[in-house]
Amino acid sequence: MNKLIRVSKRGFTLIELMIVVAIVGILASLAIYGVRKYIANAKTAEARNSVGQIGKDAQTAYEKESMAGTVLAAGGTSSVVRSLCGSSSVSVPSTSASIKGMKYQSKQAPNQDWSIDSSGNAGFSCLKFSMSAPQYFMYSYDSDGSQSPTAPAAGKLLTVAANGDLNGDGVLSTFLLIGTVNATEGSLYVAPNIQEIDPEE
Repeated sequence: MNKLIRVSKRGFTLIELMIVVAIVGILASLAIYGVRKYIANAKTAEARNSVGQIGKDAQTAYEKESMAGTVLAAGGTSSVVRSLCGSSSVSVPSTSASIKGMKYQSKQAPNQDWSIDSSGNAGFSCLKFSMSAPQYFMYSYDSDGSQSPTAPAAGKLLTVAANGDLNGDGVLSTFLLIGTVNATEGSLYVAPNIQEIDPEE
């Protein structure tokens, strides 16, 4: 009877405890890595979604008729004219210092941030794109097209970029989407994928 009581009261050995501690440590480090990865992916989803939306908005703006605002003579015709939205004069925000390890709340007032080019109907105003929520990334739109009522020549390019600094170390991540006007069809083709450079920086 005494023998049975002694066996049942037997504790863990030091080796068993060390193995359990090692396993818990490994699981904890994997969990921390997984959570960090999840948080980074959640933040970079903003850039992917916004850059993709700007690309769609650029295609929509290109396909709309941009004919001259003059009256046609009786029996006259006018060809369908397409044009790329002109470049945005500034990025939103204007410097990467505003998104260095932090979020930026864009200005919603007229002629500020997203609507700064509204008088010339260029940039984000032409694209009809804006964000009201605080953002982790700085967005820019560049185009060698114009809003004049003439068809842009083949090979005209547009570039949409999002730059971020999620960890605040001064090294920027870049999400890039490009498009070009096709020579044969006169259509705007946008790349099927967003280029990502150091996405978790």
